[in-house]
Amino acid sequence: MDNLPLIELSKVNKIYGKLVKSQILFDITMTVPSGQFLVLIGPSGSGKSTLLNIIGALDRPTTGEVFIQGKNLGKFSDEELARFRNQFIGFIFQFHYLLPEFNALENVLVSYWIHSLKPSKEILERAMYLLEQVGLKDSVRKRINLLSGGQQQRVAIARALLNSPQLILADEPTGALDTKTGEQVLELLAQIRQESKMTMIMVTHNREVALRADRIIELIDGKLCKEVYPKTVGLHETIKILESHSCNLEDAESSLS
Repeated sequence: MDNLPLIELSKVNKIYGKLVKSQILFDITMTVPSGQFLVLIGPSGSGKSTLLNIIGALDRPTTGEVFIQGKNLGKFSDEELARFRNQFIGFIFQFHYLLPEFNALENVLVSYWIHSLKPSKEILERAMYLLEQVGLKDSVRKRINLLSGGQQQRVAIARALLNSPQLILADEPTGALDTKTGEQVLELLAQIRQESKMTMIMVTHNREVALRADRIIELIDGKLCKEVYPKTVGLHETIKILESHSCNLEDAESSLS
């Protein structure tokens, strides 16, 4: 694993509104090493998805800096950010945003179809390979509305992996699935991450999902609250820490920087 952090955030703040301002994130300073599986937890409205969107260059911080692989995203134009996202980051959302008029293969290739670009032979072969890897070898030509919720999420995972991203950002990827299907999706993501050594940051409300992570960060009211490494301290101690109502922000921020 590289000694340099893959992701570095320095005093990131996010404020929405002009006349009536609402601050969502407060002085977020943290690093994420390459290859880590990080889970962000916290109550609704704590800023988890906002933080994920800023890391993923889908949104810009109001103040503060975001570096990925040493690149300051604040220096990028909107066009450069779009190109960076496409090349470096794969996104998996709770609602997969697949196009119902397209089949599974076309949805994996959607960025090419939308821009009227013809995928290369290599890209087509990779899309087919990924659909096979996620267990959809026999469904590549099926329209999305003929697939189950779990199968649709698998298509979304294949789409996220098409450009061999170094970073996967997942926002409640099993939130709309039943328990059994959600478990299958989590096992699939774990297998893919292990094989590719990619970095993954996931937002979840599910404690059982969080306990699978290398590292858990809790946000409360837009501020860093807790940090715990389940594989280091053990599951029992991790659960004890997460269930504790204490939140030493000063210690949390210094340990995350």
